[in-house]
Amino acid sequence: MRIELTTEPGDPDRPNEDYVSVVAPAAGLGGSLVVLDGVTPPPTDDGCRHSVPWFTARLGGALVELSVSRRDLSLADALGAAIARTAEAHRDTCDLSHPRTPQATVVLARWDAEQVEHLVLSDSALLVEAPDGGVTALLDDRLDRVPRANLVSNEVADATVRNKEGGFFTAAADPSVARRAVTGTLPRTDVRALAGLTDGVTRWVEKFHEGDWADLFTLVRKEGAQAAVARVRALEDADAESRTYLRRSKTHDDATVAYVEL
Repeated sequence: MRIELTTEPGDPDRPNEDYVSVVAPAAGLGGSLVVLDGVTPPPTDDGCRHSVPWFTARLGGALVELSVSRRDLSLADALGAAIARTAEAHRDTCDLSHPRTPQATVVLARWDAEQVEHLVLSDSALLVEAPDGGVTALLDDRLDRVPRANLVSNEVADATVRNKEGGFFTAAADPSVARRAVTGTLPRTDVRALAGLTDGVTRWVEKFHEGDWADLFTLVRKEGAQAAVARVRALEDADAESRTYLRRSKTHDDATVAYVEL
């Protein structure tokens, strides 16, 4: 089994708000992959005394534990339980009803000898490579369908469509949001490798149009996770002044890749 992880902050002077982990227990019990992209709040009060990295570390840690130790739970149930556990850790000190309470996008995969389960919530991505080399992108595209009028600072959706019917959903403080995730199961024999990516990396496809999902997967597999992030950084730097491709509010974003060959 080959496992490769990389995560890099968009700004070296700011904490990385992504989270990544791959767990592969011994004795052939399978494993799990967790990738979170913390949602950066605007510079206003979000009702919480804790940082986004605090939140993603708590939520990610709970997901790692539950996805491996509670194999009786579906991935949606594991996410719901992890959200509830994280909310309980700061319910007494923070306003969890605030629309900007700490939150994150989620990519979660779990495998054993028989099957590979997946869950995607919001705009991170899970790429799945089949034994014949074909690549499928497992995506939650609801953010892409939000009307442009409901976007502020170009790529940031406002609170009127976040975790609202007709908008898009992230993991925040409401466990029921786990039922909104894109989920599914594939036979283990149909999966050769997985790559979980935050949108700081998927912009190679979605914003810069350097290739398709299969091309990005090939880049990660052949050149490595760090090389993929470096390619994105070079494109961002070249477009830093005009921002022709990204129409973004910041030059760089936190970028994370988790790659697993089963």
